[in-house]
Amino acid sequence: MTDLYAVAGNPISHSKSPLIHSAFARQTQQDMLYKAQLMPLDGFALKAGKFFEHGGSGLNVTVPFKEDAYRFADEWTPRARRAQAVNTLKKLENGRILADNTDGVGLVRDLTLNHHLSLTGKRILLLGAGGAVRGVLQPLLEQQPAELVIANRTLSKAQQLALDFADLGVVIGCGFEAVEGAFDLIINGTSASLGGECPPIPASALKADTVTYDMMYGAGRTVFNQWAHEQGVTITLDGLGMLVEQAGEAFYLWRGVRPDTAAVVDTLRRERRV
Repeated sequence: MTDLYAVAGNPISHSKSPLIHSAFARQTQQDMLYKAQLMPLDGFALKAGKFFEHGGSGLNVTVPFKEDAYRFADEWTPRARRAQAVNTLKKLENGRILADNTDGVGLVRDLTLNHHLSLTGKRILLLGAGGAVRGVLQPLLEQQPAELVIANRTLSKAQQLALDFADLGVVIGCGFEAVEGAFDLIINGTSASLGGECPPIPASALKADTVTYDMMYGAGRTVFNQWAHEQGVTITLDGLGMLVEQAGEAFYLWRGVRPDTAAVVDTLRRERRV
């Protein structure tokens, strides 16, 4: 019998997840159907419950439901508990729902495997303090950077995140205007690029060999990466690889087989000409 999966969000029509997971299924010869599921803004739990009751095997979850999905689950992986927001739900054999967060693993795999970057001993600046940032902190800190600075418009949120993850490494929270010194890697975890804006960090945060990474992606450079390029940064990366890698990790959780993510990234980049 064909197993049913979906990605849940609002809005959701733009999602690349059906294309990505369908490609994974073809690669690995999995009998599964994957679709996009529009969720009502105030009814995630009810709709997700019906999906699983009617034979659903797993859900990917995107904005704005990652915290709803965390509360909906019955069991959580350690990284999901740490993030308190999840992007993957799996129905177990006993009928209980397992929650995971594969965003951080997806980001780290894209940086280290696809782009061949070492994060160990590096100084990293992470912009934003929302769910997207919270979900990637543990995997980033497991790479043992020298220091990870979280900068956010609201200082208290950055400071609280730094406290929450201080046991995993050297983590500092500050406001955008208080960013000091240059970094080896700057990751934009805000949604500012979607609105045509750029987080207001000083150009002094960049140096000749700084790498910038925007979790957003598009047909060309994001606003954040365009700003970095104009300051002389030569390596500007977007989040398309993260999108595919987090999907690959979810697919592995569901099906027990790891797909060829690099081939799917290449296909998407050719289609988008990025």
